[in-house]
Amino acid sequence: MNITVRRFEKGDADAVSAVVCETVRVSNAKDYPPEYIEVLVRQHGPDVIAKRAKQAHMYVACDGDKIIGTGSIAGYWGSETESILLTIFVLPAYQGTGIGRLIIETLEQDEYGKRANRIEIPASLTGLHFYRHLGYDYKDGITEPEDGVMYRLEKRKPVKD
Repeated sequence: MNITVRRFEKGDADAVSAVVCETVRVSNAKDYPPEYIEVLVRQHGPDVIAKRAKQAHMYVACDGDKIIGTGSIAGYWGSETESILLTIFVLPAYQGTGIGRLIIETLEQDEYGKRANRIEIPASLTGLHFYRHLGYDYKDGITEPEDGVMYRLEKRKPVKD
């Protein structure tokens, strides 16, 4: 594998959408009913991905020229001290190889990540243990998924004296 992570480029929307859709249909299918999976697929078409990339700092992980993962970070509701991670997906064939960690580390080193005292992530049932392993904890101590489909997790920077 020749893995690199770079910023999203205008022509990446179709490939990123394909990564998200394949990942949702394969990896998330064990935790969600087919109807919900198809809702997620419709919500991550190329046009939606391109729009999100304009509103956030989106990155892609590549194996050579092939896009195999993605993630984005943005300000949390316009905050200068809080950010949010969105659209974190790695193709099933590459899961468990450190690419997800590489994407998260890249996002945390982005300017939105560096300036944030708190980073939030809406975590799927499927991704919960991955994000918890990377130091994200339950927001406000709430350990039940919101609407039964998503956890709210966060990571806070240590308070400096």
